[in-house]
Amino acid sequence: MNDRRRVLLLLVAPALAMVLALFVYPLGMSLVSAFTAKDTRPSLDNFAKAFELYGTDIVFTFVIVAVSTVLVGLFAAAIGGYLVLGAHPTAVSILKSLYRWPLFIPFIVAAQCMRTFLAKNGMMNNTLATLGLVDVANLSGLLDWRGIIITFVWKETPFVALLVSGAMAALDRATIEAAANLGASGLRILVEIILPQVAGVMLVGLILAFVAMLSVLSVPIMISGGSPTMITVDMAFRVNSYSDYGVANALGFVSYAMAVLAAWVYLRRNVASGGAV
Repeated sequence: MNDRRRVLLLLVAPALAMVLALFVYPLGMSLVSAFTAKDTRPSLDNFAKAFELYGTDIVFTFVIVAVSTVLVGLFAAAIGGYLVLGAHPTAVSILKSLYRWPLFIPFIVAAQCMRTFLAKNGMMNNTLATLGLVDVANLSGLLDWRGIIITFVWKETPFVALLVSGAMAALDRATIEAAANLGASGLRILVEIILPQVAGVMLVGLILAFVAMLSVLSVPIMISGGSPTMITVDMAFRVNSYSDYGVANALGFVSYAMAVLAAWVYLRRNVASGGAV
């Protein structure tokens, strides 16, 4: 038995060493740096400076990511619901083929595409002008907080929709068909019957999307170069311009706190439901 344990430890050791070296150690060092002043004494000076300089950006980051997460949930529920309840097989088939595409596009590519698409003279406004619906001269681009939200929602909706639609497809259709036979509309069936049964799966997907959007640098820096901006941009600025790792890591700690808040919501819900996903 001891020999078997040694073999198992040897098999696990390379992966464990990689995790410790590339994730745990940098995380520990960043936390130490955040709570350490330049003279190496324990201090909260980095946090005071971070909130003084970037307090607005911290609030902006949380609002942008929270709003994007809510919209991702709404679109994912709509896509999953239509895939399960859609009455037009051709439309369902087209939606199945299209909605997954953003899954395979990196954030930096998505940001560059949206930068071209959402500009004042970008593809969206020019298309609308060609159709005679708008006058480009009287329009403005969406390369600001709106563009960040649009990019986040477009990129993360397929991931959550994939989880949600799979969970919806696995449900017992007897209840759905009974509600339909009693005259319930598709929207009512989705809201009152389907969504409560897949709420756990959706919550997991939304938390993962929340954390992913919280850590993105390319989208805010390419879509909106103004102020306020997201704290990932501020972190990169402090490091690249001032080599100020203390304040940058303090901002990182704030992002950890936001991610932990999302995880706490999931754990509280999971405990309340008796451990069921």
